[in-house]
Amino acid sequence: MTPPVFLTYTRISRKSGGILKVKAQFSFVILLLFAVSGVSFPQATKAQLEVSETIFSLAAALNSCGYDSGLESSLPLRHAVRAELQKAVASSPEAATALNTLCEFRREHAPAEAGRDTSQYVSLALDLGEPPTFKPALLEADLPPDAAQVLGVVPLLQKFYKAAGLHTIWQKHQAEYEGAVRQFHDPVANVITETDLYLKLPFSNPGGTRFVVYLEPMLAPGQVNSRNYAENYYLVVSPAKETVPERLRLQEIRHTYLHYVLDPLALKHTRSLKKIEPLLNSIQSAPLELSYKYDISLLVNECLIRAIEARTLTGANPTGSNEKARLAYVQHSVEEGFVLTRYFYEALGPFEKASTGLKDAYGDLLYNISLDREKKRASEVEFASQAAPEVVRASKQPAHEEKLLDTAEQRLAGGDTAGAQKLALQVINNPKTDEDPGRALFILARSATLSGDMEGAQNYFDKAIHSAHDPRTLAWSHIYLGRILDIQENRDAALEHYRAALAAGDPTPDTKTAAEKGLAAPYQPRRPR
Repeated sequence: MTPPVFLTYTRISRKSGGILKVKAQFSFVILLLFAVSGVSFPQATKAQLEVSETIFSLAAALNSCGYDSGLESSLPLRHAVRAELQKAVASSPEAATALNTLCEFRREHAPAEAGRDTSQYVSLALDLGEPPTFKPALLEADLPPDAAQVLGVVPLLQKFYKAAGLHTIWQKHQAEYEGAVRQFHDPVANVITETDLYLKLPFSNPGGTRFVVYLEPMLAPGQVNSRNYAENYYLVVSPAKETVPERLRLQEIRHTYLHYVLDPLALKHTRSLKKIEPLLNSIQSAPLELSYKYDISLLVNECLIRAIEARTLTGANPTGSNEKARLAYVQHSVEEGFVLTRYFYEALGPFEKASTGLKDAYGDLLYNISLDREKKRASEVEFASQAAPEVVRASKQPAHEEKLLDTAEQRLAGGDTAGAQKLALQVINNPKTDEDPGRALFILARSATLSGDMEGAQNYFDKAIHSAHDPRTLAWSHIYLGRILDIQENRDAALEHYRAALAAGDPTPDTKTAAEKGLAAPYQPRRPR
């Protein structure tokens, strides 16, 4: 059993002109080094292996702030850089002050979810330009939510970079970074080539798209960070020291590469995907990320990827047959909620014997899904209590331009709470949306109230308070929370929310009346007639 790996996969669309700036400064140097060093290329590969001073700088700063994850399995290079930074900070009051400020920022912006601290900085680093300015390529509104959360670290990083002499340290170890690229090129290239051969895909890269793997030894070897910006896919991985059996997370690299191949195909088969969308109702109790429960394309492609991984699983069980291990992998995926994994596993058998490549076979794989059969299969699954840590997080922009929350409000008013919830969740799971996540949470809270889920309603109203920008949404979230607390006979806490509602800045009379009424007497729900 491999140790848990934190794999973040974020699908983000970009507006016209909003192109992500990629750190490719060493691409030519690396290719030249390959040419003169005699390193053989098994064939041209779609994956680009690169290094980035920007990612190095941010990762080095995190290490100086106590980021020790995976230190025992890291390359000696990481230990050397940490020691050099410690010496630089000890000898420079300016560097010490800059580091203290940066570390305080990190403490103040630690996410509630364990393990997400470093990934938000990696997400930001992929958008930053070269040192010493680290200028963001995108507007704050266009950044992924986790990156936007820590955007304020940029001026602090600028000061630390200069005061601690990070550029000098980078130059000192640059050759080691480039050596790692040469060392791990062939393993990565082989993974991509083997995958293309199985899927019967052309070896040429789709025009205008990139699949880039950044090597960053200052991060934990057990952690893989994967990002999807428009048609381009990026991974940031850290090699482990020589005594570690799996020195590079090739399985996770391959997993993200499969998304790189399959995600564009889903966009071409929206009609077929729409027909099997009712299957989503069968997985609502599964321990999946919400995005899988409300986006059929995400669910289908993850199931297909897991089926491909199962079909190509080798050496998984030395004491038994590979088939037994493959079926166990399929069953595990199904129990997590990826209920179409078994269908695709079976369908890939005939695919392997045919000459048709996956790009042409993808439509037939969807067409041959029997919705009734798969719904029956799903109904018989006893879902696991939780999903494995490797589950990929995904979010996707809706394909239409209409305001989803306006439609959600209409559905809520018409009594369609499930429909309202689905649209609100699409907004929350879409980091590119221009709609207010606070309003989406407010809709989810009211939907939960109408469904009798008071615990869920209280949770969503509380989240809306911390996310809403609109004064009315903020005020009414406080009012509803006050009423819930009154019902729970927690009068003191309820009064705090009624006062906060008055201070939210909403000038409409009904808000003021509701808040003042809550201050005057505890809320009493209406009795049904």
